[in-house]
Amino acid sequence: MITRPGPPMRESVFETLTGLAVLIAAGVFLWFAMARGSEAGAGSGDTYEVGARFNSVSGISRGTDVRLAGVKIGTVRDINLDGERFDAQVIMAISDEYELPDDTTARVQSDGLLGGAYIGLEPGGGFDVIVPCDAGETLFSSESGCGEILYTQGSVDLMTLFASFASGTASSSGEGNSE
Repeated sequence: MITRPGPPMRESVFETLTGLAVLIAAGVFLWFAMARGSEAGAGSGDTYEVGARFNSVSGISRGTDVRLAGVKIGTVRDINLDGERFDAQVIMAISDEYELPDDTTARVQSDGLLGGAYIGLEPGGGFDVIVPCDAGETLFSSESGCGEILYTQGSVDLMTLFASFASGTASSSGEGNSE
């Protein structure tokens, strides 16, 4: 039986110290990421809730960014399905710094072909603002109408869109070809 001598003690201590340094560095990065994540989620102050109804929220989940002119101003707090109207009800937490006009449009948008989805807000030209719900009022109730973005556009399925162009069924006008 042939036995090999083990590594010298000096190499074993060096490998142990290197492994320990890597673990400490990973711990520091994890701590930094968690600290930055909680800062981003908290925003710069208080938030208020705004709701919107979409026909499709594919790619959107809790924590998804809500952006205005490309700048994050809030996050998606909750998504529910309305059993009566069969649409998705999205509740967003918007920073108190921003008052949205009552004719604001909300769209499910994508960060390019391979990017994630987010909700993009486009303010209208109205002079009134979306009024957050008071205590006792709820979003999406037919009585109050508070805190809701009325103009929305759901996500677009790119594969279906490409397939419709490829098959020639997509037409910008409803008229046939003139010969």
